[in-house]
Amino acid sequence: MIDLGMLKGSSFVVLGLARSGLATVRALKAAGVDCLAWDDNAASREAAGAAGAALVEPAAIDWSRISALVISPGIPNLLPKPHPIAAAARAAGRKLICDVELLARAQPRARFIGITGTNGKSTTTALIGHVLKEAGRRCEVGGNIGRGALDLESLGDGGLYVLELSSYQLELLETFRAHVAIWLNITPDHIDRHGDLAGYVAAKANIFARQQPGDCAVIGIDDQPSHDVWERLRDRGGISVVPVVRETSVAGGVSFRAGKLVDADGYAVDFDDVATLPGDHNAQNAACAWAACRWLDVPREAIVAGLKTYPGLPHRQERVAAVGDIVYVNDSKATNADATARALSSYRDIYWILGGQAKEGGVAPLAPWFDRIRHAFLIGEATELFASQLEGKVAYSRCGDLRSALDAAYARAQRDGRGPAVVLLSPACASWDQWKSYEHRGDAFRVMARALPGARAMGRAA
Repeated sequence: MIDLGMLKGSSFVVLGLARSGLATVRALKAAGVDCLAWDDNAASREAAGAAGAALVEPAAIDWSRISALVISPGIPNLLPKPHPIAAAARAAGRKLICDVELLARAQPRARFIGITGTNGKSTTTALIGHVLKEAGRRCEVGGNIGRGALDLESLGDGGLYVLELSSYQLELLETFRAHVAIWLNITPDHIDRHGDLAGYVAAKANIFARQQPGDCAVIGIDDQPSHDVWERLRDRGGISVVPVVRETSVAGGVSFRAGKLVDADGYAVDFDDVATLPGDHNAQNAACAWAACRWLDVPREAIVAGLKTYPGLPHRQERVAAVGDIVYVNDSKATNADATARALSSYRDIYWILGGQAKEGGVAPLAPWFDRIRHAFLIGEATELFASQLEGKVAYSRCGDLRSALDAAYARAQRDGRGPAVVLLSPACASWDQWKSYEHRGDAFRVMARALPGARAMGRAA
């Protein structure tokens, strides 16, 4: 837990009592710092109260006695409509901050590696943390992934915090400085919270706001909004700006082409045998991680070793089992077509399990990858919609639920016997029609796949 003792004499309101909010309350209480807490969800309030949080009704807050509002990033503070407590704090002239800001204030002598972008943040964050730890560096990994920022360990002078940062978190930072700021990519997202694409990009760009001479900015520049950010940022003096591209080269940058990562000095790394990072999107993640770790003076050989031993993240193209030369892949995190496109583009000869609660457009946008699919197995509420979109293009079976779909995919793959293939759970759907969450769905798939006749477990332990 982060020591917040330097905040004694201050008083905070903590709004939102899920993972990061509860960690904030625990850290403030442990340091003897006054705090009040609230969550609109009664069950969350009850759990926080049981943990010792001092709950307060929103109308009873005396803002004249409060230093700042620590707001969970998922709670709207401006758009589409500010939470009443956020509006009251702003009207009283109080700052709105998040737990990452408190971490930065508590650890002024540590260094921070911040990772943002629309896609790939979690993988890149986890990958950098893995490489650094394998290279013997003192580091903690968290933020928008894994543990909350204030549940991390205090590292002090020279320690490295590797933090996934969402646009919601970035707009709540005031003093946080990213010694290495990594910007992966931009596609339109969270427009309801930021107003338009320009507002979304501006929130993301706050990752560079307090960088100083000697710091580093790593930017994937394949999409136009990111390219524009790079064009603006590279004119800032004193900061090392490293562009990352695919299928071409760029002066002073890192690229991925012809199955290799190539750094600014021309050093090339064969990337084809890194099984836990399939697809071009993961090549971008790895290239950005490479650039960051090289700036941190991690030897090339240590980065290569880290790439090859990276275990991957659960539910993101996670290789969970194999039966002969058929690999079973858990991509339950793919809850929309864009995410599933990354999985379909990473493999050929796919037995595809999909369905659940459909998102707008269904799977029609995935047509460019339909020729990779041997057979599709439909589950959940989206079955009839997806059947209509696949009709005449992809052979499919209506299976109803995940257990039936997996059994059918196993049977067909064994019967076909046509060489290497993957059974891919990449639903392109939310999970709530049959599961508590995408994690619940993916965990069940992992267990079921490893229990198939002849299966051998792959990847991390269940």
